[in-house]
Amino acid sequence: MIDIRVLRADPDAAKAALARRGVEAAEVDAVLEADTAWSARLRVAEDMRAEVKELSRLVGQAKKAGDDTRAADLSRRSRELGDDERVAAAEAEAFLEQRQTGLLYLPNIPAEDAPDGMGEDDNVEVRRWWPGQDEGRPAPQRAAHQEIPHWEIGESLQILDMERGARLAGSMFPLYRGAGARLLRALTAFAIDRHAPAYEEIRPPTVVLTETMTSTGHLPKFADDAYHVERDDLWLIPTAEVPLTSLRRGEIVEESELPLRFTAATACYRREAGSAGRDTRGLLRVHEFDKVELFAYTTPEGALEAQADILQRAESMLRDLELPYRVLDLCCGDLGGPSARTFDLEVYAPGVDRWLEVSSVSWYRDYQARRANVRFRSAGGGAGGGGGPLQLVHTVNGSALAWPRIWAALVENGRQPDGTVLLPECLAPYVGGDLLIKAP
Repeated sequence: MIDIRVLRADPDAAKAALARRGVEAAEVDAVLEADTAWSARLRVAEDMRAEVKELSRLVGQAKKAGDDTRAADLSRRSRELGDDERVAAAEAEAFLEQRQTGLLYLPNIPAEDAPDGMGEDDNVEVRRWWPGQDEGRPAPQRAAHQEIPHWEIGESLQILDMERGARLAGSMFPLYRGAGARLLRALTAFAIDRHAPAYEEIRPPTVVLTETMTSTGHLPKFADDAYHVERDDLWLIPTAEVPLTSLRRGEIVEESELPLRFTAATACYRREAGSAGRDTRGLLRVHEFDKVELFAYTTPEGALEAQADILQRAESMLRDLELPYRVLDLCCGDLGGPSARTFDLEVYAPGVDRWLEVSSVSWYRDYQARRANVRFRSAGGGAGGGGGPLQLVHTVNGSALAWPRIWAALVENGRQPDGTVLLPECLAPYVGGDLLIKAP
């Protein structure tokens, strides 16, 4: 969440920054009003508490002097004031909860150099790449044999069965078969090998506590998009970013340890509650999918370098997979709630004739770390030693990569005139050297 001190110090600047994201000034005002009311009631409660303490001292003096009448009067006043203090403290707590709820719903302040705009049409294309570009080849044209969507290719080659997946779990739950399932497994192994040992491999739980989901910003605002196991009050993760962000929750790390880099391959679950009727065919939008995530805790100064590293890794994988792609700098209005700056990677899928998002690489500043309370001790210390002050880490993460749309793009781009699918050479070690998918 945003540091309340930032809102207090310059409310107008905070409102102007958040207005770039479409946040109404009234939302910021509501948080500040609750903060002011909390502070005022807290002072009243503390003053009453001090007076109760003083009255208790005077009661003792009166009893010691044998003045029982005065002691009784002071005791009565102390009890009445104690009741008033408890009311004031409860009111202060209610205002504090109101402030915290408001902060939980406010998105992050965007980076100054994030493009202005309110929707995806305002995103800025940074660059694009296609196979052969470095050798001077023109951008590839959509061939006639590639104008077949991946769900039809998958059905004809018996590698994707959306109908049986829906029969087992409902719509938008895919079922991969044979070479299709092997391709999915190969992509995960390919990715994990690419990122080790620079990123420590983690196999986290795929169900998490409410506080774990809250730490990333997925709760409370996006609860409708998540799967909740109510009996156990656990949540199915929408991304491995969720457990990785809380990996050091409540801990203090030394600056010398940073950056801490992790990678995780997990299943991910999303209700896609706001997407009814959109992209429901094939693998364009599914409720369960596999993804490899890259994540880093960094110092504030190292955050942009960490973001650039994840972006470069994701791009290099797309190049090895021989998939045409483009990089988009997301405008403020299209940023995810916790993000200060995000770059999206989109691959071109000729079968559906669309650019498909396959990765978002985001810098969150200390927005998530404040929720998760992950801090580091600065190496710089004073004359007395012992290190410098405690600071919140910055968090950075990105997909490298999310597989359903990569799977779709590989199948569509790799389709041959005879209907078979040719996979890129980089996957040969992971598919037993057999790069040609044909009907069984």
